[in-house]
Amino acid sequence: MGLGELNGGIIISMNKKFAQILIMIFLLLFAIPQRAEAIRIGLQVGVSDTVTGTSVKGVISEKYTGKALCSLDAMKSYRLRARKNTIEIKIADKYYDLGSNSIVVQTNGAGFICTKNRWYRGKIVIENRGGSLNVVNDVKLEDYLLGVVPCEMPSSWPEEALKAQAIAARSYAVANLGKNGSKGFDLKDNTEDQAYGGASSETTRTNDIVAKTYGIVVTQNKHVVSAYYCASAGGKTLNTGAVWNKDLPYLRSVPSFDEGISKNGHGVGMSQHGANNLAKQGYNAYQILAYYYNNIKFGKLSPKWNL
Repeated sequence: MGLGELNGGIIISMNKKFAQILIMIFLLLFAIPQRAEAIRIGLQVGVSDTVTGTSVKGVISEKYTGKALCSLDAMKSYRLRARKNTIEIKIADKYYDLGSNSIVVQTNGAGFICTKNRWYRGKIVIENRGGSLNVVNDVKLEDYLLGVVPCEMPSSWPEEALKAQAIAARSYAVANLGKNGSKGFDLKDNTEDQAYGGASSETTRTNDIVAKTYGIVVTQNKHVVSAYYCASAGGKTLNTGAVWNKDLPYLRSVPSFDEGISKNGHGVGMSQHGANNLAKQGYNAYQILAYYYNNIKFGKLSPKWNL
């Protein structure tokens, strides 16, 4: 079915020459909490122990004072465990008390940090919360997206579909900062929020896509919107009220352009398979997003974001 044809013969306008879609890019200024990085991703929650390491020499520091607690050799794994109100590290088959319930693992220079058998950019924050560990990746927003886009959409798909994915993912992340604040992080690393595989999931092509959409977000009334998306909607997306009993004016039911593909996910917002099909027909990322999200504009995050 072409873009000019909808159920009941309703016609929509998505002209390839932008005749009926006005793309407005403007600068949005946001005040975010003062912290080293831009977003915190929960990698493990409520675990008894975890394993970490660094690709180059690294250090474990106390989270609040910055005091160095333990040096780390490159490419060596270290097991950490919760012990009463503190965290212990295993070295040469013996556990040692680090003397803190909140620690930061980081590299001494350019490098990556390993946990969950994956490499990550930024820092890893580990906290003993009531006798179990929460493991969090504190990472710049754009670096976070490098590990989201290839996990959410195949890197072989058309560039414009991938750009739409990057902008939607960035928007969702910004709109949901603090969602899990009581647990010490913003978003989870799975499809409860967005699939995130860290640096281990990155590809050259998707890294380039993220760079091409640097800082761009979907907005309505000068606020970044929670740009929900799903793998496929099965022919027609759903209003938010039909799924979550809340009304979001930028999310309205529309034909999803993923006919023949079974519904996969909540069915709200952009259909990833639909975006793929639209990109193959020649529509660009902004046209795709303007179709799935009602009455929106596009903004660019302020440099204050520490992207």
